[in-house]
Amino acid sequence: MIDIVTFQENIKKNIISNCYVFCGNDEQTIKDSIISLVSKFVDKEFIDLNYMQFDGNSLENFEPVINACQTLPFMSDKKVVLVYRASFIEDDKGDNGKISGDKDFNKISEYIGEVPSHCILILYDVFKGKRDKPGKRINKLSKNACVVKADKLRGQQLENKIKSLFDVRNKQIGRIELKAFCSLMDENNLSVIENEVEKLCCFTNEQEITKEDIKELFLKSNDDDIFDLVNPISNKRLNESLEVLNELIYRGEKINYILSMIERQFNLLFKVKIGIEARKSKTDIMKEINTRSDYAYDMFVSQSKKFTLKQLHRAIELCIKAEQKMKSSSVDEKTELELLIINAIAG
Repeated sequence: MIDIVTFQENIKKNIISNCYVFCGNDEQTIKDSIISLVSKFVDKEFIDLNYMQFDGNSLENFEPVINACQTLPFMSDKKVVLVYRASFIEDDKGDNGKISGDKDFNKISEYIGEVPSHCILILYDVFKGKRDKPGKRINKLSKNACVVKADKLRGQQLENKIKSLFDVRNKQIGRIELKAFCSLMDENNLSVIENEVEKLCCFTNEQEITKEDIKELFLKSNDDDIFDLVNPISNKRLNESLEVLNELIYRGEKINYILSMIERQFNLLFKVKIGIEARKSKTDIMKEINTRSDYAYDMFVSQSKKFTLKQLHRAIELCIKAEQKMKSSSVDEKTELELLIINAIAG
């Protein structure tokens, strides 16, 4: 059994198993790890043919999975077969009419030792409790599969891993600065963290890393987040707008809060646009939008130029209507926010 750090290192070294069993509390880390495997071996053009997924909770027998594994990949050396939420590898799962019982599990265990070389079979199970541990069934699978325990890196373990990423780049980082950097790494995706380490190393170049460098590079304000969302809207980039929205939601921002911040941003842009067209001074406009920051003012001016007054007025109306609809009916709030973005871009 290996941890997620060792798994990522093995992938880089091209140490690959024919079968992986992921287990742990952190499903997002498991998904990110699977994505790294799929992206390494499956060409995007043929992903529908060479990447198959099965819901472990609905499998009545393992035959469809075996058939998928036995089928040769199309225009590729490898194919990936995933069984997600494979609760049948837990020791205590009850009889729900799906895969259950030692007899069924023994068949699965035997096949795992026979997975053909052209296939990578992946099963994963998300533990229900923080104290859950791999049981007898998972330990049995470990004889023929690479079992990966996927939990979030925390505390000293996370610090040690990130420190090693700086070390391999011959970049020194102080203990206090390291703790500050780690505290900002919310996503437990080692690939993302490594990219952020690389970014900080490039940003500081040959200079010593300071807390100010970390704050300037990574500590974003709410205004910055909403600017990142409104900016692709203003440039008519729908996919990017929706990606930023999903990122904000994934980080835990509430739909109502995001909507109120978008409405606030459009109101400020509307005031700036009116001020500029009325030839008001920079000082007067900054007073009207209640900011003393030259950076914020320049940001608002730059963004306001991408809209007409009519477009900004319509965007504000769309925000108000979306807010009223969310409060007065049981609509899907995320869908309403997505429609708001689509309509704002179309306008």
